[in-house]
Amino acid sequence: MRTIAVLVIALAALLAAGCGGDDDTASPAVTTADTTATASCATDDLDLVDDGTLTIGTDNPAYPPWFGGPEKSPWKISDPRSGQGFESAVAYAVADRLGFAKGDVEWKVVPFNQSFKPGPKDFDLDINQISYTDQRAKAVDFSDSYYDVNQALVSVKGSKLAGVKATADLKDAKLGAQIGTTSLRYIQDTIQPSADPSVYDTSNDVISALKAKQIDGIVVDLPTAFYITAAELDDGIIVGQFPAGQEQEHFGMVLSKGSSLTPCIDQALAAMKQDGTLANIQKEWLSDKASAPVIQ
Repeated sequence: MRTIAVLVIALAALLAAGCGGDDDTASPAVTTADTTATASCATDDLDLVDDGTLTIGTDNPAYPPWFGGPEKSPWKISDPRSGQGFESAVAYAVADRLGFAKGDVEWKVVPFNQSFKPGPKDFDLDINQISYTDQRAKAVDFSDSYYDVNQALVSVKGSKLAGVKATADLKDAKLGAQIGTTSLRYIQDTIQPSADPSVYDTSNDVISALKAKQIDGIVVDLPTAFYITAAELDDGIIVGQFPAGQEQEHFGMVLSKGSSLTPCIDQALAAMKQDGTLANIQKEWLSDKASAPVIQ
């Protein structure tokens, strides 16, 4: 990734040719008109799956609070094309910084566990609550963080897990999670219950297993826990959230390994953090979905 020191920014008027941008600066295509353009991030120069179109992948169903708007074929639950919901709003804001109008963005169904597998991609970027891990990053590029996240525990009223306040109290719990997720890894590596966790192909399958009392609880990211307990489980409860580890878990957009688009995405996100755009989107869509008791 190209970098620019703060000194270069201060002397930008003297360096008409320009170079690149660090994580706090970007070209006009991704920030404001008072910075020097970076040719590789100019809209017409981007290396895209389909020329003139930014193709974005995500899973289906598309769940709130990450996506919103009424269900519309082929999308279930919510419609990523609506611009509503946190991830949809972030994706369109990034697209705008890259010079794409809303009509130039195309959404594509990409199952969660397929998004970060090795090999060629039929999308330019994928946004789907995909946490960065070193292992995943061997096969794909990750953008910088667009959301820092904690894991949470969901159960139902009357469950033996209701009122649990310590991870140690979960040793005898039968827990479930979706395959390939950091939620599953959190169960295995951190909670370490005596019984192996149940693993399911989709989020729907995990929820169905809890409803059928096949498991005592499920582990998901905190905002998703709020949605599940509000809309998917009649008697659902958030037992609590788990504290962040030494390295804060975060979501990043996924791109093909070595994609020339990755630094442009990072520049867009840096600009959105700097001018408050990202914070405003988070406040609008996640402000009431970010707090729960901490399970120590």
